[in-house]
Amino acid sequence: MSVRELVVLGTASQVPTRHRNHNGYLLRWDGEGLLFDPGEGTQRQMIRAGAAAHDLHRICVTHFHGDHSLGLAGVIQRINLDRVPHEIVAHYPQSGQRFFDRLRYATAYRETARLTEAPVAADGVLASSKSYTLQAHRLSHPVESYGYRLVEPDGRRMLPDLLASYGIKGPDVGRLQREGALGGVLLDDVSEIRRGQRFAFVMDTRLCDGVYALAEGCDMLVIESTFLDADVELAVEYGHLTAGQAAGIARDAGVRHLVLTHFSQRYSEPEEFERQARAAGFEGELTVAHDLLRVPVPKRV
Repeated sequence: MSVRELVVLGTASQVPTRHRNHNGYLLRWDGEGLLFDPGEGTQRQMIRAGAAAHDLHRICVTHFHGDHSLGLAGVIQRINLDRVPHEIVAHYPQSGQRFFDRLRYATAYRETARLTEAPVAADGVLASSKSYTLQAHRLSHPVESYGYRLVEPDGRRMLPDLLASYGIKGPDVGRLQREGALGGVLLDDVSEIRRGQRFAFVMDTRLCDGVYALAEGCDMLVIESTFLDADVELAVEYGHLTAGQAAGIARDAGVRHLVLTHFSQRYSEPEEFERQARAAGFEGELTVAHDLLRVPVPKRV
C-alpha cells in the first residue's frame, strides 16, 4: 500500500532549542523519500523517527544557511556508510555549489553510493516520473533560495454507473482505458478527471510571487512561520514570514492542509501560531509542527 506522509525531523529556525532540532523534513511519497533541508542533527533525528538512509531518493535544499544545510555532511556520509544501492539526486541552488562541495567532502570517508548533483539555476521542472513532477520556484531571501513543489499527474476515475449504462464490464473496461474508445463509447463518456495530489515546501522567504506559485492548489503546504505577526518588521528585514502571512498564503492559494514550522527560539507558546493562523482566515486543516511528528498527506476529495 502506497504511503504519502511528511515526517518532521526538526522545526527550529536559526537556533535549536531543548525541544526543537534544526530543520529536516522527510516526505514519503509512495516508494520514494525526499529529504528537505537537512539541518544539523538530521542524521540522528532520522534514527529517532525510524527513517534510514535507504529510504532516501532525493535531497532538496532550499538555500545554504546553516540551519537548512549543515546536516548534509552527516547524511551524505551515512548514505555511503550504509551503501545505499540506488541513485540519490541532490537539488540545491547552483549559486551555492561551493557550499555543497564543502559539505559533501567535509571530512574523509569512502564513497560507495551514487549521489548525483542536480543544482537549480532557475524556475522550472527539475524531474519527472510516473508518480510526480518536481518543480522549483525562486523565493525572496538574503541568499538565493528556492522552494519545491511536487505534482502528481492527473488520472481518471471510472464511473461504474455510466459503465453499466453502456454495458461495459470486465476486460472491456481496461481496454477502454488503454485505447480511449470502445464501440463508439469514449473514455470521457464514462469517467472523470482525478486530480493529482500536490505538495509544496516553502522555507525562508518574504512574501513574493514564488510563494504563491508554489502553494497554489496544494493538498499540503509546509511553510516557514518564523515570526508572530507583531514582529512583521523583523520578518521583512530578515526575509521571513509570520504565522498570519503564511496562513494568508494558504487561504488565498486554496491549500487543504497547512503545516507551519521553522519557529524562532524567541517564542515558547506554539498555540499562538495556530491562533494567528486562524485569525488570518485559514479554515483548512492546520498543523503547528513539532519534532518527530508524522503528518499524512490528505486523502483525495
